[in-house]
This record gives sequence, structure tokens and C-alpha cells, in this order.
Amino acid sequence: MATIKSFEELEIWKEGRKINREIYRLTRHASFSKDYALKDQIRRASISINANIAEGFERDARREMVYFLSIAKGSAGEVLCLLYLALDEKYITQKEFDKVYVMIRIQMQKTARFIQYLQNSTNNGLRSKARF
Repeated sequence: MATIKSFEELEIWKEGRKINREIYRLTRHASFSKDYALKDQIRRASISINANIAEGFERDARREMVYFLSIAKGSAGEVLCLLYLALDEKYITQKEFDKVYVMIRIQMQKTARFIQYLQNSTNNGLRSKARF
């Protein structure tokens, strides 16, 4: 397993990019795009997932990475909550919801596993051999 040298190599960051693209695609729907507050909030929460993964990684300290991963996981939960509202308001279909729901749940699980790994690690640095 190769050493991870940049946040772009992290699987959870790559998955977050997919979530971002999907959220932006969904919020372009005519009815969704007119709800400016919800559209802005769900996009910002989605962006926050990857921004916090990147920021934590670049801090290059295990404790800070755990902190920022926790924020990223919370942002994923926020996106999920806001998706329920979009579904309830019929801005998205059940099929669209289900697709993103699975993506976010996987993201949250992988992030939780990475947090556990880091918390159990004795190495303070982040340039890890783990694949997350």
C-alpha cells in the first residue's frame, strides 16, 4: 500500500467530489433552484465535506485531522437532513434521493472508520499508508 501524500488521494475526498457533483446536479432542477435558501445551504454543506477533509489533511497532525473529519461527517449528516426536506418538498424524486442517500451513508461510514483508525494510531503525522 502506497503512502498517501495529498488529500486528493484519499478515497473519502474522491467520494465527496461525487457527492458535490450530484448535489449541484440536483439543485439545478427548476423547482429546487428557486428555493434559494435550501439550495445554498445544501450546496454549502456539501462543499464543507471535502473542504474539511482537505483542511484537516493539510494541517498534518493526527488530532487536527480527526477534528476536521468529525466536522466533515457532520456536514454529510447536514446534507442528508436537507435532502429529506428536498424530497418532502418534491424538489427531487425518491429515486434521486435514494441514490444520494447511499452515497452519503457510505461517505459517513468511511469517514467514521478513518477517524477510528487515526484515533488508534500511534503516529502523530498523517502521511499514512491507509487507504480511506
